[in-house]
Amino acid sequence: MHEGVVKKVWVKAVPWDAAAVAAAIESGADAVVVEEGRTAEVRRLGRIQTVAPDGDLRIGEDVVEVEIGGKADEEEALRLSRAKTVVVRCADWTIIPLENLIAQTRGLFAEVKNLDEALTAVRILEKGVDGIVLHAADPAQIRETVREARRVGERVELVTARVTGVERCGTGDRVCVDTCAALRLGAGLLAGESGGALLLVHSQSAERASAGLYPFRIDAGGARACVLLPGGATKPLSEVAAHEEALVVAHDGSAQRAIIGRVRIEKGPLLRVKAEAGGRPVTLILDDAATSRLVTPGGAAVSVRGLEKGTEILAHLRPAAASGCAGGR
Repeated sequence: MHEGVVKKVWVKAVPWDAAAVAAAIESGADAVVVEEGRTAEVRRLGRIQTVAPDGDLRIGEDVVEVEIGGKADEEEALRLSRAKTVVVRCADWTIIPLENLIAQTRGLFAEVKNLDEALTAVRILEKGVDGIVLHAADPAQIRETVREARRVGERVELVTARVTGVERCGTGDRVCVDTCAALRLGAGLLAGESGGALLLVHSQSAERASAGLYPFRIDAGGARACVLLPGGATKPLSEVAAHEEALVVAHDGSAQRAIIGRVRIEKGPLLRVKAEAGGRPVTLILDDAATSRLVTPGGAAVSVRGLEKGTEILAHLRPAAASGCAGGR
């Protein structure tokens, strides 16, 4: 099961705070909330969406802010959420108003002052708010909060698969994906011959005797394989492009988005990994190379050349209705 979505993070720079805006841009925040007339100054600092009376998202039209002081305010926030993005703010910030609102609405943002409040807001009722508006002046705190809050939202359920066979299948096209992120050990992309059954392919962050490490790179699979993207979508690897977002999944199921910097399709020897999980076959064609690795349940990288019958690796199973792979340009 694919759960949740990556949370949106806006940074509030009211009154105007150029350092806060710069930190928001550097950390990859989704937007900055600024006063009217400040959008041009934001543009000079970098490219990011603005939320303001004259911004990309207009306060009062697209976005409304509601101060929660009682039941009447909660009801007003619920009413407004039917048509607009609602940012709730609590003078005496507690968990209870958010619990009530989250249970009844979608598209809710919460204004928070620090990392602890942000993590509480995105985790409440296991669903959390859809986004946070961080109102903090310390650039270091902004960067940390944006990073940690975006890690919380998306999770992918992983299961143990057992290898049933490995067979060489000649020469063909395989896809190498370079992300704009340094992947940690035990993380990679989910790919498979079917969009309904995918294997976790490790990045090149594991030790290699013959060359340096490339923790941003994944030898993801054959050109026709499906890859899991943010939000639960799938796409053929041959159609993934630079500047799109990849979904990087760790062995514990936590996931985060990473911008794709480059996609390279090259010819080379291929092999097909066949496995079984939950009574279902899971297969993937991969580059026949020592750098082509899958992930074990403990988070270790195992080379496809070292796979044996019964080797345990991680897989992701989706409903039968999701067995196709969207794409086709």
